[in-house]
Amino acid sequence: MKISVLQMTSGGDPAANLEITSGMMRDAAAQGAKFIATPEVTNCISLNRSKLVDVLQHEEEDLTLAGLRAEAKELGVWLSIGSIGLKTNAADGRFANRSFLISDTGDIVARYDKIHMFDVQVNDAETYAESKGYRPGNEAVVAQTPFATVGLTICYDVRFPHLHRDLAKAGAEILLVPAAFSTVTGAAHWETLLRARAIETGCFVIAAAQTGQHSPKRATYGHSLVVSPWGHVLVDAGTETGATVIDIDLAEVAKARQRIPALTHDRAYEGPACPTKPRT
Repeated sequence: MKISVLQMTSGGDPAANLEITSGMMRDAAAQGAKFIATPEVTNCISLNRSKLVDVLQHEEEDLTLAGLRAEAKELGVWLSIGSIGLKTNAADGRFANRSFLISDTGDIVARYDKIHMFDVQVNDAETYAESKGYRPGNEAVVAQTPFATVGLTICYDVRFPHLHRDLAKAGAEILLVPAAFSTVTGAAHWETLLRARAIETGCFVIAAAQTGQHSPKRATYGHSLVVSPWGHVLVDAGTETGATVIDIDLAEVAKARQRIPALTHDRAYEGPACPTKPRT
């Protein structure tokens, strides 16, 4: 099965980003890809909240979602829209960071709202407060396709192994981890985290990523990866934009799980109890 990860440098204009994404999809399909994955916030990257209020739309009106659904149908490919920022009806005005799985007929098969918000201070110069602008989801999602059962996650979710284990135990054979990783955390942790999630679950991990300089204060790491169920990096897209196509063999999932059947070895346990005595 041929799959493709699209690596992008999305800016603040959803229409311009849509044109670039559609072009990459056509390139991937021309190379034989039947499943294509785009990164987190495919439609718009901006640190300016008022800018996002101006350009983001509700799901039913969103031009990126409509355009990419039409492209998937025309090309006859399955598509993971890694995520798009969307307006919601939340009273506090926060957006949704929502992933979509689209069939080769252009239908929405699954939606997933990012559960874990990136609220961190990486260093003195790099601070993120995703939950100020985006409301977290609360539902893990797996979806059935003709080729595999797919588990949906987004970016910072990769640091929470129990989510990925739950997806695998619910049947996922492929885990999607679209991302817009920072350059600092990407260099330190990106590959290690993705390989760990693949090894722990015996799943293929498909991680399409944003790359490069999006604005003077926002840069992302790139290095879109495809990792085998045994933890081998099959593709590393480096830092350039474009469509990377690779063949994967889904029989490798069963082989890895037969060799290390950790998903069947859970045991109940108690504790640990929280310590009550301070250390000296």
